[in-house]
Amino acid sequence: MLYKIVVLLLEVVSGLLTSTCLLRLYMQHQRIPLAAHSGNPLGRFVFALTDWLVLPLRRVIPALGRWDMASLVAAWLVQLAHMGILWTWNGFSTAPVALLVLAAVGVVRLALSGLTVLVLVYAVLSWVQTRSPLSDLMGRLVEPLLAPIRKRMPLVGGVDLSPLVLLVLLQILTIVLGDIQYRSLGAVAA
Repeated sequence: MLYKIVVLLLEVVSGLLTSTCLLRLYMQHQRIPLAAHSGNPLGRFVFALTDWLVLPLRRVIPALGRWDMASLVAAWLVQLAHMGILWTWNGFSTAPVALLVLAAVGVVRLALSGLTVLVLVYAVLSWVQTRSPLSDLMGRLVEPLLAPIRKRMPLVGGVDLSPLVLLVLLQILTIVLGDIQYRSLGAVAA
C-alpha cells in the first residue's frame, strides 16, 4: 500500500512539473507572454512552478531558435528523476541508457497528453463562444496545430472537424508511443 501511495504522489508531482515545463516551452515558442505583468494567470503559474529549475539550466543550455531548450531539458530531468526513483526502489539493475530513453518517452507521453487536454478545452470553449482570456489563450496554443488539418479538410455541414482529427492523430501517436515503450522495456528486461 505504501508503495502505491508513493508512486501516485511521484506521478502527480513529476507529471505536474514536466507538464508545466513543456507548457512553458510551447508558450514561449508561440510567443505568448508569460511574465507576471502580462495579465496571463497561467503564465504566472507556469513561471512560479518552473523558474527554480529552468533558470539555472538557461545559464548553460542556450535556446535553439524560438525553442527554449532549458525548459525541454528541465522536463526531461524531472522524468529522469521520476524513473530513477522508481527504478531504484524496485531494485532494477540495468544500463543507465534505459533510464535516459524511458525519461524521453515519458516527456513525449506527457506532451501528447497535454496537447490532448489543450485540444479538448479548446473544443469545449469553441462551442460556448465565450470571449475570455482563457479562450484566447487556448486559441493561440491550439490553432497553429489545427491549421495544417484545416487546409486539407473542408467544413462538413458548416462544422469544423479539425479538432476531432487532431485528437484522433494524438491518440494514434500515443498508441504508437506506448508500443515503443513496451518493446523498449522488453528489450531492457531481456
